[in-house]
Amino acid sequence: MVLTHVQELDDAAAASAVVFASRYVQEPLPRYELGEKSISKDAAYQIIHDELLLDSSPRLNLASFVTTWMEPECDRLILEGINKNYADMDEYPVTTELQNRCVNIIARLFNAPVGAGEKAVGVGTVGSSEAIMLAGLAFKRRWQHRRKAAGKPCDRPNIVTGANVQVCWEKFARYFEVELKEVKLREGCYVMDPDEAVAMVDENTICVAAILGSTLTGEFEDVRRLNDLLAARNRRTGWGTPIHVDAASGGFIAPFLYPELEWDFRLPLVKSINVSGHKYGLVYAGVGWVIWRSKEDLPEDLIFHINYLGADQPTFTLNFSKGIDHPTARGPSRSTNSISDMSNSVQGPARSSRSITSSSD
Repeated sequence: MVLTHVQELDDAAAASAVVFASRYVQEPLPRYELGEKSISKDAAYQIIHDELLLDSSPRLNLASFVTTWMEPECDRLILEGINKNYADMDEYPVTTELQNRCVNIIARLFNAPVGAGEKAVGVGTVGSSEAIMLAGLAFKRRWQHRRKAAGKPCDRPNIVTGANVQVCWEKFARYFEVELKEVKLREGCYVMDPDEAVAMVDENTICVAAILGSTLTGEFEDVRRLNDLLAARNRRTGWGTPIHVDAASGGFIAPFLYPELEWDFRLPLVKSINVSGHKYGLVYAGVGWVIWRSKEDLPEDLIFHINYLGADQPTFTLNFSKGIDHPTARGPSRSTNSISDMSNSVQGPARSSRSITSSSD
């Protein structure tokens, strides 16, 4: 949420001018305090509706590559579930099951080592920012456990990323007191260099974060090379430094456009992956996911068990109450889309990207 500051305003600026609703409202409405009198719901709707006309059209928004259209069936499901609270798992068990299905589908899409009868480890979030916070906390806690077991200090954790990371990584580092060690970009290379990243790793590094789809250029970082270089360093040092893949943008592209590209759980050091459902997962903002390689990669002491409604409910999130509409709305697409359908859905944007790139050269 954007941090808001209210400046000192004169009487005119402190009131909303009423234009189209003037037949219902004869005097200006206060902007930042409750009015003395109520107005009709029709007038209130019209005023807010007219103010929102100043927003850009979501369908014309190319700035943030967020899904702005879903099938009508999905829209209906969103409205049908908009009054449900996902935190009430006992009350809405089918909703919980739908999210679990999504976690398992995504985990298998990312080649997690999950057997036929096993369930994957992961959670739905309000976006990749929350997913990255959770993944980072898991890495920090596992690192702390290892350090304490070895009788070593654990008060100066760090994380290695490229300087091209999204701001949520900077937030994680600042909020949870982790030093952010950034690999600088250079002319002709606008993603993290794996060699430089591994050179910055030390015994206090909780993980190296690789990006699959840079916010600045959309480029994929070389996770395969990072894994190999880091594995060699781990063998020499015994540090066991793992990898997290920030696949917010590329997680729902790479499996379908580049299925042979090794960036996911096929690489042994990749312990967790986040992905945004509202980018190329075909869902409105905001929904994201974080998937762990195995349950051993998510420390048990980070999981809370609540029983407000009777049964035990394990939870690992930064917030509590949350709407269920977005995971539910994925139902029609997940049920009707096959691998070939998902591949087709990303082929169009890929062609557009190539066309724009070639025309700008």
